[in-house]
Amino acid sequence: MPRVLVVDDQKDVRAMVSIVLRVNRYDVVEAESGAAGLKAFSEDVFDAAIVDIFLTDTSGMDVIAAIRERAPEFPIVAVSGMTALDFIGEAPGLDGVICLQKPFRPNDLLQALRKAQGAGGELSAAV
Repeated sequence: MPRVLVVDDQKDVRAMVSIVLRVNRYDVVEAESGAAGLKAFSEDVFDAAIVDIFLTDTSGMDVIAAIRERAPEFPIVAVSGMTALDFIGEAPGLDGVICLQKPFRPNDLLQALRKAQGAGGELSAAV
């Protein structure tokens, strides 16, 4: 079962993402802050991460950069309610980060995660 780290400071968003992933047979670890996310990443093994860009304790970009520093090809989906996510692909070391704008549908989340993992293809959400 693929293991995904979900880093988002909004409890409702974290819960929705986790439900969608669990229904689709992912093992999920939730982190309510960038610091908690980086701690979880350093203590456990994950197959991918979903990181909110705007966190209360730090920038999601810093979290993504720290993860990529440890694991350069690690699959990451960056999520944000803002529309300016396109800059991520141009940031050094952050190429290949898949961007997803909130609000998103369950199927959009699953497709972004698969794209980040390099699997591609269509998925149908069970939710």
